[in-house]
Amino acid sequence: MKLKPAATIWRILGSATLLLWAVSLCQCTHPSSASSRLHSPSLTQTMVSVSPVLTREVLSSVRTREEISGLNAYFDTRFSRYFNGAILVARKGVILFEKYRGFANLKTREPIGPHTAFQLASTSKPFTAMAILWLMQQGRLSLSDSVQQYIPGFPYPGIRLKDLLSHRSGLPNYLYFCDSLWTGPSTLMTNQDVINLMIRHHPPAEFPPNRHFQYCNTNYLILALVAEKVSGMPLGRLLDSIFFRPLGMNDTHLFNPSSGNPGPNQSVSYDYRGRPEGLVPADGVIGDKNIYSTVDDLLKWDQALYGGKLFSRQTLDQAFTPYSNEHPGIRNYGLGWRLLVYKDGDKVVYHNGWWHGDNSVFYRFIGDSTTLIMLCNKYDRGIYQVQPIWKILHESPGVADNGEE
Repeated sequence: MKLKPAATIWRILGSATLLLWAVSLCQCTHPSSASSRLHSPSLTQTMVSVSPVLTREVLSSVRTREEISGLNAYFDTRFSRYFNGAILVARKGVILFEKYRGFANLKTREPIGPHTAFQLASTSKPFTAMAILWLMQQGRLSLSDSVQQYIPGFPYPGIRLKDLLSHRSGLPNYLYFCDSLWTGPSTLMTNQDVINLMIRHHPPAEFPPNRHFQYCNTNYLILALVAEKVSGMPLGRLLDSIFFRPLGMNDTHLFNPSSGNPGPNQSVSYDYRGRPEGLVPADGVIGDKNIYSTVDDLLKWDQALYGGKLFSRQTLDQAFTPYSNEHPGIRNYGLGWRLLVYKDGDKVVYHNGWWHGDNSVFYRFIGDSTTLIMLCNKYDRGIYQVQPIWKILHESPGVADNGEE
């Protein structure tokens, strides 16, 4: 197949001829909490479509037409030169704006398209968190369980699963202490390798459990181990079974470079100069990163979280409750999700990610069910500056998080 000479592929759903386009979203049967087995939702139970009536209603509004025009103008101005990735904006599951620019592989000049899978980096954490909450719904674990229940000999007492999920454990960040403790710089670490180092060397905790918030990747590698032990499956297989396949997220997978080759549509990671990023020992650790996905698949995930059947309302409320209230302000963290919580009750649920040259932005504006997704495989810190897009979509600058994770 001959590649197009231009590096930009775009798709905007804003014309009357596309009103019947539908996005798959989730409707799953709620698993019985009394069951001792994992009940993976079946594809027939989860796949439904956005109705043509809703699609027509969203796309035909004056507001939507103005927003599409604004998004086009902003993309052409801000992203016309340096952006190497994908962007999608949707409302109520209906895509308003979707564009692709650049190359999944600069060497082969393979263009980025709808099936290009990007490293989500820390935007992988919500999947790990929701897998733990899914197991909780099944009655397989409790958020008040201690880490020692699942990892014998773990040398940090008093830490609950909830503390890991909310980044209130006080644990040291493995990305820092492993620099001096890991003796194989050319060998990939595993999650268990990190635990073994913690048991053997006991790097000091940052503070006692549940004292305050501190973002820490160690929390999520531990949660990945817990999910594997409780389910009896590798984390990738568990996520595929309960989320990816039932939701039709066919281009999404967890990739561990120590156990397999990259997927056929997996993008290559580049620094800001376009140089390929090499592997480091921490690339073998999962749970905090290493999920690859597309903007379209992430929209399916977004819509599943509105469905109310994959997760109960009570579980979603737990996930999206702010748990770190020591300091005033709108920024907070739930269980696997960053939050912006406003005095009027409005809430933004989101996560950013950065690993090597990969950047990700996943914003869910709960008040009007608007979704913003941006994925890059060539380092571009600018994608975290979401205020201009926020202003286009909500007529006011708002307050957004400019951080990479």
